[in-house]
Amino acid sequence: MSRTLYPFYCSDISALARALKQQWQQESAPPSHLSILNMLARAAGFQNFQHWRAECERPTLPEASAETTRLLRHYDAEGRLTRWPKKFSEQRLCLWALWAALPRGRQWSEPEVNALLRAEEVFGDHVLLRRELVEQGLLGRTPDCRQYWLIENEAPAEAGGLIEQLGLRRTQRR
Repeated sequence: MSRTLYPFYCSDISALARALKQQWQQESAPPSHLSILNMLARAAGFQNFQHWRAECERPTLPEASAETTRLLRHYDAEGRLTRWPKKFSEQRLCLWALWAALPRGRQWSEPEVNALLRAEEVFGDHVLLRRELVEQGLLGRTPDCRQYWLIENEAPAEAGGLIEQLGLRRTQRR
């Protein structure tokens, strides 16, 4: 049976030793294996070993490029667009990120598209987003504007980092 290895890091070994000593003095008999694991975890600032293990197993966000970090300023912690960028190049990439968030494989009425876009923005102009998605060829619509659908395209490489980062933020929202 293979074991999962969990790295242990402590920034202050002296504080760790003090915390372990205090916890060890509270034990009446030699501590068990699990008690020692819990002591180590508490000394490192966690509630117990299970809490520490869960933190080790939590996926970390991949490192964002400088351009992605700049674009993320336009989004909140939950991945919703908070303002419309002024630069056209940034607008275009934000539209690709919005396009990637929309569900695939169906058509929507105008109120349904509006609801989907409102869920992905907080600055209050879903109409601007809908119009820009159509103008950029990312969203199709009938001439009477009753039905909308996604136009399948391949996102540009420079939008990939932003789409990935926002996808992680959106999964935390849901």
